Amino acid sequence: MDTVRPCGCKGIRSCLLCEKEYNIAKPDLKLQLEKYSSYVYCPHCDKAWPGWDIDVYKKHPYHQGNSIQFSGVYIKLNFLNSDDIAVLMKALDDIPWEASQSGRRKQNFGPKCNFKRKKLRLGSFNGFPQSTHFVQQKFSEIAILQDFQTVEQCTLEYDPLRGASIDPHIDDCWIWGERIVTVNVMGDSVLTMTPYLGPDTKYNLKYVAEYSTAYNDLRFIENSENGDVPNISVRLPMPEGSLLVLCGASRYKWEHCVLREDVKSRRICLAYRELTPPYLNNSSNHEEVKKLLQRVSIFR
Repeated sequence: MDTVRPCGCKGIRSCLLCEKEYNIAKPDLKLQLEKYSSYVYCPHCDKAWPGWDIDVYKKHPYHQGNSIQFSGVYIKLNFLNSDDIAVLMKALDDIPWEASQSGRRKQNFGPKCNFKRKKLRLGSFNGFPQSTHFVQQKFSEIAILQDFQTVEQCTLEYDPLRGASIDPHIDDCWIWGERIVTVNVMGDSVLTMTPYLGPDTKYNLKYVAEYSTAYNDLRFIENSENGDVPNISVRLPMPEGSLLVLCGASRYKWEHCVLREDVKSRRICLAYRELTPPYLNNSSNHEEVKKLLQRVSIFR
């Protein structure tokens, strides 16, 4: 369906509400992925171990089977404590929500981007909510985020009653930079990773070679004997209060998704984006970038 539906879905995106109302058949992605070799990433030992059930990581250090290396992931458990979560949840629910696709709601703070036309406009964006400032301040505690400059903050709500999910994708590479940051505020969940096998024209991946020094060295699975990309999924734990960063191989060589089966209760997360180096340093964007950086320093 090409039209926007009352639930917020459009195109191939759907939720339980519109699937029932419009008789939409949604492919069972979980069933497909369960046919793959699956691994669960353990943030304690920085390795992925055989299994589908996300509780595999909780068995550390008593893992079973042969592990694989999965580079480009950083997970900080308990990034937010219970008091942080309580304060943040009250603040976020005081901000109006907008309907989004695939059973979600959102709160967007940042510039408007047209990824196909490669256009950015500031629109009505004039800073971030003061009540969320402390989250960005806590990034200074994380070595990999020491120089991270947030230019977009998006709150996403996943409702299990609507079958909320997000399909496999790679975040746009023309404008959004090398670190993809998610703070999982409320509700445990899982990010499922699958190798991307499509052309570099999709997701504007062709731009990555212009700014990522690591791109040419990226590999899928270090212990792959013949170099072929196997049918494989890697499951990344996103427990309540955790912070997750994707960069390098996991950012550019793998698609990530949230399966509706992994949303078992109301889930709230904050997604943060930075600019790519070429966009940030392009002289033709100087005034636009200057105005944007002024606005992202505002918390009101």
